[in-house]
Amino acid sequence: MNSTPRGDRLHIAIFGRRNAGKSSLINALTHQEVAVVSEIAGTTTDPVYKSMEVLPLGPIVFIDTAGIDDEGKLGELRVEKTKEVLRKTDIGILVITPTVKWGEQERNLVEQFKKRNIPFIIAVNKWELLKNAGDNPENHVSYTSASSLAEFLGIDSIPENTPIVRTSALTGEGIEDLIAELIKLKKEEDQRLHLVDGLIKPGQLAILVTPIDSEAPKGRLILPQQQVLRDILDNGAMALVVKETELEMALQKLKQRPDIVITDSQAFGKVNAILPEDVPLTSFSIIYAKSKGDLEMFYRAVKEIENLKDGDCVLVAEGCTHHRKDDDIGTVKIPNLLMKKTGKQLRFHHVSGGFFKEDLSQYKMVIHCGACMLNKKEMQYRQGFCIENGVPMINYGIILAYLHGILDRAIKPFKMNLK
Repeated sequence: MNSTPRGDRLHIAIFGRRNAGKSSLINALTHQEVAVVSEIAGTTTDPVYKSMEVLPLGPIVFIDTAGIDDEGKLGELRVEKTKEVLRKTDIGILVITPTVKWGEQERNLVEQFKKRNIPFIIAVNKWELLKNAGDNPENHVSYTSASSLAEFLGIDSIPENTPIVRTSALTGEGIEDLIAELIKLKKEEDQRLHLVDGLIKPGQLAILVTPIDSEAPKGRLILPQQQVLRDILDNGAMALVVKETELEMALQKLKQRPDIVITDSQAFGKVNAILPEDVPLTSFSIIYAKSKGDLEMFYRAVKEIENLKDGDCVLVAEGCTHHRKDDDIGTVKIPNLLMKKTGKQLRFHHVSGGFFKEDLSQYKMVIHCGACMLNKKEMQYRQGFCIENGVPMINYGIILAYLHGILDRAIKPFKMNLK
């Protein structure tokens, strides 16, 4: 589990006001000094990501965020960074304290949780402060139910049955209860990618075509190839891995044809020329388009290629940063193939990394990588953001299938109704 990619981990983000004990709570949950803790409000500035193994939750990413009540020009920027984290959040933890009760910042955050369909838990941290606060009779009331806690703290406008847990990062009180609530919500958030579901059945054979060229990493397969191979095995099916130069030989050696061939999108042309028409064919990138986004919307966006004109600007976006080769797929191959196909002189801009916040007004189209390093929430946000702005987004694999004239063949294994 230690090698589980961040994009496949459950993303648990911690939100709350400055000095609510968010960082301390992460340390208590992980039993490690993961986050920097200080009594000075505003210690956490930019979001901090930490991949962890927390049993029985398994591989997760904790995201420690700046306070939602940060002030000043710098504080406003930090709050914006905190809001961006919502795009990646699978489960949220909203941290409050019994001494600073429910307010407008918390209400606004809950509205964002509801808008984005993010399940969340309210952690009433620093509970020891209430216990040690003196002789006020209210301090000795046992707030054992979520409803009594909500009433005491003035919590309103939250969905029914929202978990509310008393915690103390200092004493450890309630930490196990918080983990138990996270486990319940994790069961609702199925993190398995289901990459080849519907493409191959137990006992069937898939051929994976994995070119070993200048872009291939030394000594290993790239992440999408690894994950598709593993998912095939998890489905009780078989896989034969070959380079595109050995595909024809592999087909000759088999006693029967494979049930599907999955190729690197850059090899679509060569593989299509070798493979009999009755053998299903698709690519790793298109599989990811279905797993992490809306495949039908990616497919329909291809029609907009016909409307491109000389001088139009296209944004090429990738979810990770990497050293680019002379024949890089995003900066060289796709732009050249697209201009050759359309006969238009196009302009291309390129962005990469974990966040996508662009002014799309200047772009006629967005072309996006397979998103193997992004979690599903982030990829769905990016696709939805483009749709809201009226800019079509096309996945790498889909546009390469189109540019090689085999898009319908590459989509056919998914049995979509595209009429």
